[in-house]
Amino acid sequence: MISFARIFRMAAIAGVLAFALIPGVGRTEAGLKTLRFIPQADLRSVDPIWTTAYVTRNFGYLVFDTLFSLDKDFKPQPQMVDRWTVSDDKLTYSFTLRPGLKWHDGQPVRAIDCVASIERWGKRDALGQKMMEAVGEIRAVDDNSFTIGLKSQFPLLTDALAKPSSNVPFMMPERLAKTDAFQQVPEAIGSGPFKFVKEEWLPGSKAVFVKNTDYVPRKEPPSFAAGGKVAKVDRVEWLYIPDTATAAAALNAGEADWYEQPPADLLPVFASNPDIVVATVDPLGNHGILRFNHLQPPFNNLKLREALLNLVDQKDYMRAAAGDPKYWKTCAALFGCGTPFETDAGADALLNGPNLAKAKELIKEAGYKGEKIVLMSATDQPIVQGQALVTLEALRKAGLNVDFQANDWGTLVTRRTMKDPVEKNGWSIFHTWFAAPDFFSPAVNAQLRANGEKAWFGWPKDDKLESLVDSWFKAADLAAQKKLAADIQIEAYTNNVPYIPTGQFVIPTAYRKNLDGIIIAPVVFLWNVEKK
Repeated sequence: MISFARIFRMAAIAGVLAFALIPGVGRTEAGLKTLRFIPQADLRSVDPIWTTAYVTRNFGYLVFDTLFSLDKDFKPQPQMVDRWTVSDDKLTYSFTLRPGLKWHDGQPVRAIDCVASIERWGKRDALGQKMMEAVGEIRAVDDNSFTIGLKSQFPLLTDALAKPSSNVPFMMPERLAKTDAFQQVPEAIGSGPFKFVKEEWLPGSKAVFVKNTDYVPRKEPPSFAAGGKVAKVDRVEWLYIPDTATAAAALNAGEADWYEQPPADLLPVFASNPDIVVATVDPLGNHGILRFNHLQPPFNNLKLREALLNLVDQKDYMRAAAGDPKYWKTCAALFGCGTPFETDAGADALLNGPNLAKAKELIKEAGYKGEKIVLMSATDQPIVQGQALVTLEALRKAGLNVDFQANDWGTLVTRRTMKDPVEKNGWSIFHTWFAAPDFFSPAVNAQLRANGEKAWFGWPKDDKLESLVDSWFKAADLAAQKKLAADIQIEAYTNNVPYIPTGQFVIPTAYRKNLDGIIIAPVVFLWNVEKK
């Protein structure tokens, strides 16, 4: 069984961008070091298990901690765990927590908290679900140690617990982790390097975090998500500014320190400002996706999903979402281009398209009779809005009855959980994107999973696809995994179409030169960042 570490090392060899640290300078304001950060979206949920939204994932990394994390070589490293062992038969994993761990409410972190957190995460995350299929029992031995007993070997267990992106297996107090996995936790109490100041949270405007003075970082230097998480500022303010021109002006004027995802058309605005750096801090890239609702008409019909596959021109989507061609490329591979599992198998329609005549033929074969298609979008997410506008034009060109409904990202990520028909505020299509740690293999590509009610929003069902994923987990070597990855992609494109990839791209970020210590990674980490 090939590990995550080997997969990512091979991806790097294949040409995925290298890691580095960005130099810079910093400053102190009135004796209090405050980092003012413009996040990609409004913070609507503080539960990174309930939602895969990246803004909530990034929130999670500030507030919560993990048992393991991946380092820059994508090797799992202990975080909250002090030491661990595996039995000779590889069926029992024993973990001992670091001494002195505390929740933000002052209570000690206990093993039972971790047991409940793993079990809740395992109900929502695609890789967590696969891991839990192999688990017999997770048991607290005492306050500081617990075991995971397996029914069958699961070689990716520590990789799963170190999963770097949505859903991240963050640890929570037992009372919160006992919350139904499909309901949001009522508050955010973690043990991470920053505390969330709920009293200062203004949804639609601002979220505030303060340094957790009780947090004891690990001794190792920071390395991607692993190592010492040192809070080098006293306070972090997330300033949600949906108007991109206003956000750009704030960064230019020094009223904000870091603009996470400025739209491509605003990057030239920063070029003439010597106090601002524009850089790509994501070393792996992203996939844009068009996601269907498989439960409701008309996209519960495979022919309609195939019709849209024949309407997609990735170049149009990437121009709209990523702008300058130096930031994007077309890519039909469901596991990404430049990765060990890249393949064109089954992707002929996307590679040879668009084909409007074929799309109209499929629409006719589907028996489409003008049913309304609700296309959701988010005006505060240029990547989402750009893709949605391209889809709007394509749907109308094909003669489909589309209702374009654009709100904000917070509304979209809440509404996409609804399974009701469009007449009852349901939806048909939305766009989003995923970072490489969330698509580079069958182990982590949650949007590809087709296990019905347990699947990611859109809820595709395909028993054969699920069986192929199961076989991938059991494959003996990389060659067998590559063959199965190709078979998975063929099944997805020809018999299901769970989603359509719209291209692969990197997202530039912009920050003032008074920042130092930014870690290059596909996730925004705000520890190690300082203003001198």
